[in-house]
Amino acid sequence: MKKLPITQWSIDDRPREKLLKKGVDALSNAELIAILIGSGNRDESAVELAKRILSEANNNLNELGKYTIKNLMKFKGIGQAKAISIIAALELGRRRNLSGALQRPEILSSKDAFELLHPKLADKNIEEFWVIILRKNKVLGMERISSGGLDASMVDIRLLIKTLLDKEATAFIVAHNHPSGNKNPSKSDINLTSKIKEASQIMNLQLLDHLILAKDDYFSFADERIL
Repeated sequence: MKKLPITQWSIDDRPREKLLKKGVDALSNAELIAILIGSGNRDESAVELAKRILSEANNNLNELGKYTIKNLMKFKGIGQAKAISIIAALELGRRRNLSGALQRPEILSSKDAFELLHPKLADKNIEEFWVIILRKNKVLGMERISSGGLDASMVDIRLLIKTLLDKEATAFIVAHNHPSGNKNPSKSDINLTSKIKEASQIMNLQLLDHLILAKDDYFSFADERIL
């Protein structure tokens, strides 16, 4: 049976018209992506193509956020321009989440720190090491210290301490991600935390926590009382 193009669907089933009539909340993730890409291919409508892309990403927007332009262009009907549109939209969503998190004036728990860091680290395919810069519990900012690996040689503790002193911090929280999804600390993680704590004490800076983020979960050195 020949498939109907979207233009011949019921108005309630067309993504753009559905958005206008019922509001953006009424649309599924696939329908929102279909609006971004505009058209499908010879065999699939834009909605069907969007569903297939999401299916490949386990119907998880965080997983889709890890896709590169090259990854997306492997789907029939997705050229460079459409791939860029999808990636740009996902990045805007990530930045919106981060903007909301940065409005939090204080870090009072490991969960607060996790929610601040999650938009930055959730989609990363490589390990990155970040610091939340604090004056007492008030957030002064956050910065990436290193990328691509995590051990004593990959994290420049001198750069970390200099960053904190330049910002006139009194306390800080460090964090890194485990792209594997395993939140448990390695021996290297534990050794690095010990070295950072020792160096910070010399400079009268307080290390409040070290978080390991693994997708939507995390490990807190402070909560586990091993800091």
